[in-house]
Amino acid sequence: MRIALFPGTFDPITLGHVDIINRSLDLFDKIVIGIGTNVNKTPMFSAERRVEWIEEIYKDEPRVSAAIYEGLTVSFCQQVNAKYIVRGIRFVSDFEYEKTIADMNRSLDHSIETIFLTCLPEYSSVASTLVRDVIRNNGDASAFLPDVVQRDLKK
Repeated sequence: MRIALFPGTFDPITLGHVDIINRSLDLFDKIVIGIGTNVNKTPMFSAERRVEWIEEIYKDEPRVSAAIYEGLTVSFCQQVNAKYIVRGIRFVSDFEYEKTIADMNRSLDHSIETIFLTCLPEYSSVASTLVRDVIRNNGDASAFLPDVVQRDLKK
């Protein structure tokens, strides 16, 4: 079984993330969305809420699951039996940063391969950081968010 981990903060999950997940389903038997916790970052939304959003978005897709993890991504891969890490690339600068991480992960565990998927052009400007700024400043972020997240934010 080809299991892939898509790690990130997903704070919040965006349509760009959903695009990468959906396209990954053609490549892997199972995708684990790993919500990493970073002690140096204060998230806008709780990790549990982010898991709920992902579970709601993929309630009809049993091959997608979400989990919260701490520590090394490679260690979490080992825990969930993932042999692949999926990363989305928007710009060349993303690739340079992500390749450095992929090289480190490969040096920690040679059996785990990182797969890069380029995002669709309409999502190249969609970054969670920018979306959070729009939300914080009472702007309309609906063009960047899945319906379940939009509905939850309107409450």
